Amino acid sequence: MEPTVVSTSTLAPDEFDRNVPRICGVCGDKATGFHFNAMTCEGCKGFFRRSMKRKATFTCPFNGSCTITKDNRRHCQACRLKRCVDIGMMKEFILTDEEVQRKKDLIQRRKEEEAQREAEREARRPRLTDEQSQVIATLVEAHHKTYDDSYSDFCRFRSVYVHGGIVWLCCALCMNTFSSFLFYSLLSFSSPGLLSALLFILLTTESVDTKMNLNNLLMMYQEQGSSPDSSEEEGSSFSMLPHLADLVSYSIQKVIGFAKMIPGFRCLTAEDQIALLKSSAIEVIMLRSNQSFNLEDMSWSCGAPDFKYQISDVTKAGHTLELLEPLVKFQVGLKKLSLHEEEHVLLMAICLLSPDRPGVQDHARIEALQDRLSETLQAYIQLHHPGGRLLYAKMIQKLADLRSLNEEHSKQYRSLSFQPEHSMQLTPLVLEVFGSEVS
Repeated sequence: MEPTVVSTSTLAPDEFDRNVPRICGVCGDKATGFHFNAMTCEGCKGFFRRSMKRKATFTCPFNGSCTITKDNRRHCQACRLKRCVDIGMMKEFILTDEEVQRKKDLIQRRKEEEAQREAEREARRPRLTDEQSQVIATLVEAHHKTYDDSYSDFCRFRSVYVHGGIVWLCCALCMNTFSSFLFYSLLSFSSPGLLSALLFILLTTESVDTKMNLNNLLMMYQEQGSSPDSSEEEGSSFSMLPHLADLVSYSIQKVIGFAKMIPGFRCLTAEDQIALLKSSAIEVIMLRSNQSFNLEDMSWSCGAPDFKYQISDVTKAGHTLELLEPLVKFQVGLKKLSLHEEEHVLLMAICLLSPDRPGVQDHARIEALQDRLSETLQAYIQLHHPGGRLLYAKMIQKLADLRSLNEEHSKQYRSLSFQPEHSMQLTPLVLEVFGSEVS
């Protein structure tokens, strides 16, 4: 048995065109490339090599002009060999056994080198640690638990105005937790210290889904004032303020619920937790609202047609275009990044855990938590967006944009809250969270 040999096949320049049919010049079978200087099939390549190495002499049993085909190429070796020579096959191209072995060794060495390079590439390829994967899973779960994409709670928000100096709540008000009941019960006589304490209750309550007796709440307000007269609100230019105040108050509660599930957040002091939430709540709300933002008509579509919010709707809550125009620009830019849900929740957590927020005490600890989230985000982007080298930088720029939006929001909130007829339409939670900006 002959030793296995390595093909000396070469490809002519025109052979790079895969559409050109490759036909063996000897027998017409499908060719596999240039062998010994001619386009042939594997069978004729092997036949020519064996014949040359053996220095075989063949005689045609006919007249020396047999037509060689795929089916009869074994019938006349003499005419087959003659045909090989006629199409340009040359014995000088046949390697010796030593040359064949050297070529086999070279091929094997190249395979091993390529395998080593692939192993090195695999070792350098970005990957998530078990801890990073768990952080992402926790944040995604936290988002799902605190963001209802059916927006079913929106029907519970107020749609009427204040009356006799007392905030009137619709029968299906969204603030349905015991902590919220405390907020509203202290509306007329609470101090900033008490409200901060109640914000702490929201942070430390294990569940935000505890239902309260809404009838008792309504009876309490009915003792302090009669029901609102709808005619008083119809001509107001701030007709959306009660509804959007409840929406923001509801969103703040959801942000608090999300924050409590961020790994490491609840290990911070209560003072730092409250400081982080007060200063970042509106930014996280803006980030979360991108999920409902519609690029087609630049609106926030929250389920039912009644809860489709245009810029004009937000102006009816007291905000001006100085805030709304850059806000819409921000929403468009963020939407166009087409972030994965994992990237979105990481960005919200990074936004919330910013060590440079006003009132923060343990900067180093918060910075360490934020750095861990930032490293996780970068690892995720490298793994799932290999071509998106600038994506992380663009996401961090969005956080800088949010700071500017936060400043403008504070400015407009300050103007709104200084007007008693408007400030008393805001919920105590909104007053407490954004009130520190006013003071």
